[in-house]
Amino acid sequence: MNGMAQCYFQKKRLGVLIRPKNTDLRIMYKIGAYNTLKIVKEVDFGLYLTDGHEEILLPRRYEPKGVMVEDSIEVFVYTDSEDRPIATTEKPFAVAGEFAFLKVKDVISIGAFLDWGIAKDLLVPLSEQSLAMREGERYVVYVYLDDKTNRVVASSKWSKFLKKETPEFKEGDQVDLLIAERTDLGFNAIINRSYQGLVYKSEIFGPLTIGDEVKGFIKKMREDGKIDLILQPGGYGHVEDAKELIHQYLKLNKGYLSIGDKSSPEQIYDTLKISKKAFKKAIGGLYKDRLIDISDHAIVLLGK
Repeated sequence: MNGMAQCYFQKKRLGVLIRPKNTDLRIMYKIGAYNTLKIVKEVDFGLYLTDGHEEILLPRRYEPKGVMVEDSIEVFVYTDSEDRPIATTEKPFAVAGEFAFLKVKDVISIGAFLDWGIAKDLLVPLSEQSLAMREGERYVVYVYLDDKTNRVVASSKWSKFLKKETPEFKEGDQVDLLIAERTDLGFNAIINRSYQGLVYKSEIFGPLTIGDEVKGFIKKMREDGKIDLILQPGGYGHVEDAKELIHQYLKLNKGYLSIGDKSSPEQIYDTLKISKKAFKKAIGGLYKDRLIDISDHAIVLLGK
């Protein structure tokens, strides 16, 4: 046995797998992600797929109709209970590197198992739970590949997986939000799967719950690095949009709208999905244009 091979096997016996640099045993597929792999052979219990370096089983129950050896197919790769890579054509609710709002199926001593959308449930280890999880409840979690175990797991300590650098947002930028946590001030939200921001209670004009995925807007980039969010755009352009919305609503409803100057923010939001501030600016503009008449609890389209 040459020196390089001897070093390799000695390290393997010690539990540290170090391959010689000139061996071509690289693993190109990614666990916890979608991979496009080639079918190399068919067996009674499924198909074997390859990335050119290693074969991975696609069990028979996940086999797409009409595929043949040499075809390439897209699959999701995870590890089974014995840590072997397994392929599936099922679609998980989230892949490694994504946030999701998932339901707990079972709780045991080592952690909680979440419904992940595929046959194998997703483990949230006890050490990765911000609060003790309960069966039947849903939680915002971050899905990731654990470097130590090479298994896909999740964590409800989602904030530690956000980017730390200050984003280059501008006030008024539209962003995607995942509502992640209720606070005394309002709701913390994950912005574009990368940053954290806050929607204040005073900026919420309708139902909002943890797990909601909504569009939002940057209200303010604060000097301390924190981000304030709103759920409706601000500025003149939004007022013009609200004016057109109210005008069209009146046209489609026989020139009458059963909310007015004294209506509550909740009533306004339930009807038009805009804030009272935007509503008042819009009806003020429509009144100035002599298109409507306003009372405390109604608006009438003039000329109807």
